[in-house]
Amino acid sequence: QVQLVESGGRLVQAGGSLRLSCAASGLTFSNYHMGWFRQAPGKERVFVAAISTSGGNTVTSDTVKGRFTISRDNAKNTAYLQMNSLKPEDTAVYYCNARRISGFYANVNYWGQGTQVTVSS
Repeated sequence: QVQLVESGGRLVQAGGSLRLSCAASGLTFSNYHMGWFRQAPGKERVFVAAISTSGGNTVTSDTVKGRFTISRDNAKNTAYLQMNSLKPEDTAVYYCNARRISGFYANVNYWGQGTQVTVSS
């Protein structure tokens, strides 16, 4: 079974930094684009950042551009989200996403369970 397990979420003060990890199993990691989404209380889940299969291309949302960096280590089957200069509005549950890029299941999405990030003011 495909499994994505996020870790690293915790309470942090505004201006601080946090590094989230997403450990993937049950898939050929290099066949999947990886992404991070977040959902704040009472809000819809929104896109944060994504990275291509080999890490050569990244996209970040305007709200986090310049502060958050997505990366991946295919040898470890792990994706990361480095979050710097955190703001209270970054408070949300952060979800890891894996999207297959080819085959019958191309574009199928897998999701992790989420990890809570709380930024205090």
